[in-house]
Amino acid sequence: MLKFTMKSTDEYERLVKFFVENELEFDGDEEVDTDIVKCWKMVHTDDVLIGGCVLAKRQGKYIVDGIAVTKLFRKFGLGKIMVDKMVKEVKNLGGHELFLVARAPEFFRTLGFERVEPEKAPLFFECAQCPQYQKNCHPEIMRLEIE
Repeated sequence: MLKFTMKSTDEYERLVKFFVENELEFDGDEEVDTDIVKCWKMVHTDDVLIGGCVLAKRQGKYIVDGIAVTKLFRKFGLGKIMVDKMVKEVKNLGGHELFLVARAPEFFRTLGFERVEPEKAPLFFECAQCPQYQKNCHPEIMRLEIE
């Protein structure tokens, strides 16, 4: 049986390192001002980090600024638990939508996120300005409407 704990954390730098280790591109040198709203970590025995996510706000929009689960613990529903936690937080803060740049768009589609055409998407993600965008990197900008 998988036992884990999810809790809010102020260990943002630890999460950034975790995102990089788990192949989430993250350079930390953001061109757009980002306000961190809340961070969560998912751990098992002895504070071993197995997942994490960051909810942030850019240009007045709530975004998933990072989310990852270590490979060994994928397919256990941990990503959904973290997305649900962020959605609940956005609702509590009075928000009505959540954006992200998905490297695994099919996963996020199963949670209700829909693709936003790049030309119709808000320009608060760095991808649109990146020289690799749509050449050798094909993320999808996605949005979830929160009721």
